[in-house]
Amino acid sequence: MTATKAFAAQSATSGMGPHDIERRPLRKDDVAIEIDYCGVCHTDIHFVENDWGVTVYPVVPGHEIVGRVTAVGPDVRAYKEGDVVGVGCMVDSCRTCSACEAGLEQYCSGGMTATYNGEDRHDHSVTYGGYSERIIVSERFVVRIPEKLDTKKAAPLLCAGITTYSPLRHYGVKPGHKVGVIGMGGLGHMGVKFAKALGAEVTIFTRSESKVAEAKNQGADHVVISSDEDQMAGVAETFDFMLDTVPVQHDLNPYLNCLKFDGTHIIVGLLEPIEPALEAGALVFKRRVLAGSLIGGMPETQEVLDFCAEHDISCDVEMLDIHNINEAYKRMKKGDVKYRFVIDMKSLKDS
Repeated sequence: MTATKAFAAQSATSGMGPHDIERRPLRKDDVAIEIDYCGVCHTDIHFVENDWGVTVYPVVPGHEIVGRVTAVGPDVRAYKEGDVVGVGCMVDSCRTCSACEAGLEQYCSGGMTATYNGEDRHDHSVTYGGYSERIIVSERFVVRIPEKLDTKKAAPLLCAGITTYSPLRHYGVKPGHKVGVIGMGGLGHMGVKFAKALGAEVTIFTRSESKVAEAKNQGADHVVISSDEDQMAGVAETFDFMLDTVPVQHDLNPYLNCLKFDGTHIIVGLLEPIEPALEAGALVFKRRVLAGSLIGGMPETQEVLDFCAEHDISCDVEMLDIHNINEAYKRMKKGDVKYRFVIDMKSLKDS
């Protein structure tokens, strides 16, 4: 076991603070990684504050991890010491069900093992995430960071990036399609970049007039103020796809009416019950589809990194000293970050 500095929450009201954890010895297929950067996801706040009622304390968040390989187990073939690699939202799965065999480990019939607050399939310990000096992960759940990518900006691609890339690829977004992106946060701005790179005409939906210029700077072709009934009426039955990145309850009905017949509304941010109620007629009378999507499998996570390198796509980030994480959480709740915090782990190692 290796003593490791980390930051953890001890309860739903404790906030984050220094905490020592133990990392396991290398298993045969393990990769040991010294963490350089870790992105901060809104999901981290949900777990720290036990919003979903499933947090096991102490919890060490972080599932957007970039670092360097320091050691490998004897069965590891894909990585060697010094390689720059990443770890995303999961660190294991059953590996034998139809989803796992298809490289869609996030839909594992036995449930994926989350990077943090999960249960290790071998020793049943609780998993600890990337707000730490180092991590040990099975080779299958490690990805290679292309040399062309800025490692700081690559970290959020392992969650915000794959979460928006995967559904666009799965549903076949291509040139000629019109895509609406709902929300302008860490997920939304990545959705714009990916949809544009895939050749689509992209419209951002936002409630704020102040974000119009910002949305266009991100590459959006058009901006619709979703609180303006006239603007919403003007884009009725316009879009092939709506990528919904909003992480809180919101009215889906106005957005469904913006879809063409056979259009698809894809939820990637909302994990709570839909409120207000859905008007099913908006689906039935236009054969529209309401769909969900969860991150991406390991092959597709590597694919999105390679796609970003090829198309010069990166996440807009603000670098963070880990000792300021509690203030960062407060700012995230207010939407005061453009668009993703990334922790420089040097601030933890030097403390």
